[in-house]
Amino acid sequence: MADVAANPKISASARTLPTLRNLWPYMWPSDRPDLKMRVGVALMALLAAKIVTVLVPYSYKWATDALTGQGDAPSMLPLFLVTPLILVLAYNFGRVFGIALNQLRDALFAKVGQHAVRQLAYRTFVHLHGLSLRFHLDRRTGGLSRIVERGTTGIETIVRFTLLNTVPTIVEFGLAALVIWYQFNIWYVAIIAVTVSAYVWFTVRASDWRITIRREMNDSDTDAHTKAVDSLLNFETVKYFGNEAREVTRFDGSMARYEQAAVRTWTSLAWLNLGQSVIFAAGMATCMVLSARAVMAGTQTIGDFVLINALLMQLAIPLNFIGFVYREIKQGLVDIEAMFSLLEVPAEVTDKPDAPPLEVTQGTIRLEDVHFAYDPARPILRGVSFEVPANATVAVVGPSGAGKSTLARLLYRFYDVTGGRILVDGQDIREVRQDTLRAAIGIVPQDTVLFNDTIGYNIRYGRWEATDEEVRAAARMAQLAGFIEGLPEGYDTPVGERGLKLSGGEKQRVAIARTILKGPPILILDEATSALDTATEQEIQSAIDDVSSNRTTLVIAHRLSTVVNADMIIVLQDGAIAERGRHAELMAQDGLYAAMWKRQREVDEMAERLRCVREEAGDYLPPIHVETEAAE
Repeated sequence: MADVAANPKISASARTLPTLRNLWPYMWPSDRPDLKMRVGVALMALLAAKIVTVLVPYSYKWATDALTGQGDAPSMLPLFLVTPLILVLAYNFGRVFGIALNQLRDALFAKVGQHAVRQLAYRTFVHLHGLSLRFHLDRRTGGLSRIVERGTTGIETIVRFTLLNTVPTIVEFGLAALVIWYQFNIWYVAIIAVTVSAYVWFTVRASDWRITIRREMNDSDTDAHTKAVDSLLNFETVKYFGNEAREVTRFDGSMARYEQAAVRTWTSLAWLNLGQSVIFAAGMATCMVLSARAVMAGTQTIGDFVLINALLMQLAIPLNFIGFVYREIKQGLVDIEAMFSLLEVPAEVTDKPDAPPLEVTQGTIRLEDVHFAYDPARPILRGVSFEVPANATVAVVGPSGAGKSTLARLLYRFYDVTGGRILVDGQDIREVRQDTLRAAIGIVPQDTVLFNDTIGYNIRYGRWEATDEEVRAAARMAQLAGFIEGLPEGYDTPVGERGLKLSGGEKQRVAIARTILKGPPILILDEATSALDTATEQEIQSAIDDVSSNRTTLVIAHRLSTVVNADMIIVLQDGAIAERGRHAELMAQDGLYAAMWKRQREVDEMAERLRCVREEAGDYLPPIHVETEAAE
């Protein structure tokens, strides 16, 4: 399906049939007999409405004949029902009754349509969370949200029109053709058949042409929405570099393409409507000329002339609706093609059938000859082997790009190793359920992104069933409680989009607090103090030490001063272990680690001297935190 959606040269039918097959379980849900019953009753109401619609023009004919003194009323009706006034009332009652049946259909089917929208949106959302990190790094969030938004709208359109309108409309054509054949002759039916065939052919060809324009409009809309979301999420960066005009220009460029496609869409719709009107008017004029000549010859009454006009006008409604339904279904298919393409993207990391849960007894982590590459042409890890004993702390350091943060992603199984294996208490993490593996690991990431909710919500994210007191205790351990209690709204304070209302240090403390609340046996600290200045780092380092005590801890560190007390320090270089040992041992080796330590000390001393000079000059700056290597 993904290939089909990506290739516009594939025929419309090749796209339509697979999409309709995918939609069928939502249109006729096998596990919901109540919804099936609603569909059945709705169909019966609609078919009854079609029968009433076809028969209503007869009361118009009889009323006309009664008023002109021509023709005979049907003998099966009592005389008091065939008076002109009664027939006029019957005509209008029939129209209202037909509308009532159609409204009953819509009311009955509303729940079916909305259930289909909800189920497919639910399945898509679950699937997106099941896809790999690689997929989400390659996609843009704004574009994904737009695809899901348009897809859910298209689902309701297709479900409603396919199940409740297309087949009954065909039935209405058949009933109208039988009535016209019975009341008039085969020539009228032949003219109408030619008119309908020409109308449908023109509608299909023109609508297929318009679908290409619709795709261009959707692509431009998605691109504009993506740029808007991306720009607003990076609001501060835009301001830092004064690039508001550039962002507006990029957005407006996409909107200009959308404008052009939208204009072509509406222009093509005008031509489509005009062509449909010309074709139907030609067929209708031909039938009415035949009837007018018959009235002049005395073989038909004025009521017959009115009847053929009323039947054709009545037929114009579903005929025009066929064009509308076809366009809506085709446009709906375009809108949900991308959604079904998403559903067919395979998950890169999956559990094996009947995979057992991870059983953590001690929490020992072992890497055995681990190889990994995001791209086969660019290896990241080359035969890395080490062990993190239970309740011990092992730090991984090294230059940027050495593969430090990749270790955390592999341990969480966001990716699978391309060689070797990773064990937790002797269990290969590829053999156990992902949810139990991740439940056993807590992480304080380098870049803490918070949900646009309250501080309390973001802390409680670590463990939903935690009590309010446990949340407050976690905040105290992360040295965040004083800050929160000083806020007017306390734990109910909103943090803003991606936590932008908080400072880097405050966000990092929230991340520490929710990891404390989770209480996992295995802990990963991925550049956990990278967002903090030196003074703040020292303040919360004790909290980090408390969190890591009695837990198996893997520290991915940039600032070497935070790992001097680690039980083991692993030095990575170019994806391989260059050195290993405790801080004193590595300093004694005078190798890569010692050189990194000396460079970092020099930078810290330079920053401190600069601060002192500025203080003496009266230009006070807060403590400066300078990084020597970019984080991964």
